[in-house]
Amino acid sequence: MDMKKITNPWTGLKGYNCIGCAPDNPFGLHLCFYEDGDDIVSKWHPSANYQGWLNTLHGGIQALLLDEVCGWVVTRKLQTAGVTSKMETHYKHPVSTDDSEVTVRAHIREQKRNIIIIDATLADSSGKICTEATCTYFAFPREKAERDMHFKPCEVEE
Repeated sequence: MDMKKITNPWTGLKGYNCIGCAPDNPFGLHLCFYEDGDDIVSKWHPSANYQGWLNTLHGGIQALLLDEVCGWVVTRKLQTAGVTSKMETHYKHPVSTDDSEVTVRAHIREQKRNIIIIDATLADSSGKICTEATCTYFAFPREKAERDMHFKPCEVEE
């Protein structure tokens, strides 16, 4: 599958400082996202700055990564903004902060009007699924997203 990089529609917006995806947040994860068929994907390099226990990626950081990729599913696939209303996370295996790269991947499982159920996984560099999440998102009508969330169309690079 040919992955296409998603352009961040909020880059350059005054006050935009998302801990997950803002490119200029000094404490942020600086995630970039790619479209891979029905999936949205991001790769990230863990470090000891994000550990919980020794050499172990903090569970809250794992949840942040998973929630963020789910949000980008709404942004790209539904072309609107949304908010997380529920997140269920299953930690199956520890994630090492010494690992070279983790991959988060998510796709829509189900949509009922403006309620979106999204499945997400976090895999280590060997491809082993370490964490799974199901996020329930509330997707805003496009007009509200444009007016209140500064939403602009979310495209992929050519």
